[in-house]
Amino acid sequence: MRPKIFFDTNVMLDLLGERIPFYESAALIATLADKKQIKLVASALSYATVSYFLTKYGNSEIAKDKLRKFKIISEISDLDELTIEKGLSSNFPDFEDSLQYFSALKSDCSILITRNAKDFKGAQMPVMTPDEFLISFREK
Repeated sequence: MRPKIFFDTNVMLDLLGERIPFYESAALIATLADKKQIKLVASALSYATVSYFLTKYGNSEIAKDKLRKFKIISEISDLDELTIEKGLSSNFPDFEDSLQYFSALKSDCSILITRNAKDFKGAQMPVMTPDEFLISFREK
């Protein structure tokens, strides 16, 4: 069974915004999803946030095209009332992080990939950077 991996917004933005020096690791994980070696999941909230930043610093049609291509290799975790309620009731200092975390849980993800692991203290699933995930994936 393929592992189900959740991309935090910052990693999705690293990939689609081609942000150096973080792009390469995110792209390698996206390639694993494209090759059906993992299942990749991102929150509906991440799509909106990434679109905002890509459009702010670039062309809106290019941003939409990148999001369309990303959608082909990933699943979208919807943001519903229960996820928002859990986020509001949680001890996460950052509300957006809580929504990402509870979206990952709702989607039955086994690992949350972020560059801000410290923001997910107390998580009930492994939280890794893209580089940490790639090392652990290669070791299996």
